[in-house]
Amino acid sequence: MNAPGFEGAIEAQEAVCRRYGAVFDLPKLHLRAGVSADLRSGIEPINGQRERPEGNLSGWFFWAGTEFSEAEDFFQPLHLVHLPLWFPRVLPYLALPLGWRFLLAEGYEDVWFDEALVHPRH
Repeated sequence: MNAPGFEGAIEAQEAVCRRYGAVFDLPKLHLRAGVSADLRSGIEPINGQRERPEGNLSGWFFWAGTEFSEAEDFFQPLHLVHLPLWFPRVLPYLALPLGWRFLLAEGYEDVWFDEALVHPRH
């Protein structure tokens, strides 16, 4: 991974996947994630979930706080290559595969597999 700001990221991503028994699955950095506008606001917790990728979307969604919104404008597209400048705190979790989620707060980390992300109910 030769993108600026990703130095050392592979090792951190491998460590997270190893720690939680997840398969390492780094998305291509030209793909986009859905990012809430409040992600850099300092609001905690920080949430991430990886859904099934579609087209030029990686499947990753990141947001701040306890509320998840279904509003069409809640998430804005951001190419993954820009994450180190925009919000580097999520980089270690980027290689978690489809169906994985994380929640981060000061001194707290929770990472888990969510079957509903793999097989969503409609």
